[in-house]
Amino acid sequence: MSIESNSDSNESFLDNQLQSENGIRHDKIFLSVTGDKDQEINEVLAALQSEENRIKLSKASQYKASDKANNEGGANSDKTNGDKVNYIYRNGTSLNILQPKAMVIALMAIAVTIIGISLDNLFIGALGVLVNLFLSGTILIPWLKVVLSEWLTPQQRSLTIALIGLTIAVIAIVRFSDVPINWDASGTLAEWFGALGQISIAIIAVYVAWRQYVISKNLTIQQNLLTVQQNNLTIQQNSITQQQTIDSYFQGISDLVLDDEGLLEDWPQERLLAQGRTAAILGSVDAQGKAKIIRFLSQSKLLTPLKRDSHLGRAIFDGKGGYAEDRYYGVRVIDLGVMLAGADLSHSDLRWTDLSDANLVRANLSDCDLVKANLARCILYEGNLSDSDLNGTRLFYGTAENASPRSRDSPPNYKTGEYTGAVVQNVDFSNVKRMPERVKYYCCAWCGDKSRATIPGGCQGIPNKLEEGIGD
Repeated sequence: MSIESNSDSNESFLDNQLQSENGIRHDKIFLSVTGDKDQEINEVLAALQSEENRIKLSKASQYKASDKANNEGGANSDKTNGDKVNYIYRNGTSLNILQPKAMVIALMAIAVTIIGISLDNLFIGALGVLVNLFLSGTILIPWLKVVLSEWLTPQQRSLTIALIGLTIAVIAIVRFSDVPINWDASGTLAEWFGALGQISIAIIAVYVAWRQYVISKNLTIQQNLLTVQQNNLTIQQNSITQQQTIDSYFQGISDLVLDDEGLLEDWPQERLLAQGRTAAILGSVDAQGKAKIIRFLSQSKLLTPLKRDSHLGRAIFDGKGGYAEDRYYGVRVIDLGVMLAGADLSHSDLRWTDLSDANLVRANLSDCDLVKANLARCILYEGNLSDSDLNGTRLFYGTAENASPRSRDSPPNYKTGEYTGAVVQNVDFSNVKRMPERVKYYCCAWCGDKSRATIPGGCQGIPNKLEEGIGD
């Protein structure tokens, strides 16, 4: 076989290997880089890094090495091809595989060795042994190199050789030293080696167990990191989805308000639709999402009772660029009602929000920023206000001495403060910040014994009006 024909056959084989199953050549993708070049280049790199192309490139390197060997052989390659040794490439190391003629010689050497042993002939037996050792070493030595390179790291191979050398050195020192050794007293050499072997096995067992522990620990750490990353990704995706939902809600409410016959006019059906949307979204978002919605509705005056025209029901301007409030007879565009009962609003920003008349029974308002928030006539029964900022928070109208909680039977008096206050019975006020004295007085008077113990600074000198049965 000539060099040119061998090269052509290998090139043809590689050309076939580079074709995909559906007949499309992968190398053609280099000719289709048009349009978005960066994207197509990334696709090309991804295709080259696939497992299928990696195997094909490995095969290509094998045939390239074979072509190089054929080129070096020249014209004599046909004559020596039958006797030369084939190579299998594995991890960069070549393993010799005997050709048929060499295998015949090996079988003959084995037969000669067996005959020499049978005839008890030293010459014939020694000849067979030498040939067997030569051929076996030719095969086994490269294989042992591959095995050692796969099983042992360079550091482990060095330590193994060092231990073997140390053992041989100790044996040589004992053998050639003049120090007398009483072998009968210390035991036979076989017993020593037996004990050494058992100790080595125990050491290896401990090492294997330790390695398994290290591998298991590393796998556990990696799995935990992967779980944390997946959780973070899930949280980010949920946050994005929630924000899109809130934005859609804002747009829908804005369209209703800004319509020619919008919600600020007396159209009960539109107000009911707005309340239904609000109730649905408040039940599907977290504390921060609820706070965003409440701030939006408060700043838009959609939670405030507005004074309306008695005939058309339209909101009346206050002459200052806004809408006039009417705490007695005003109508809210959106009435929160019981939408926030038992809701989690912890760690949220509720500054300047209007939650008056809302039902916040057992709501969690811990660590909230309630600066300038309006909680008058709000039902906070068994709620949690711990660690919240109450600077400027309104819990009632009028004076603290005259103010009382809301009542089902008596209308509020916003001048004197009677029945305008929030229901604060059994509320947790632990570690509240910047609570005004008037708010403290009201809370101590109407929160009950359980809550009085949680108010910072205590309630000394402030009467417990809740025991008098005033209010509801």
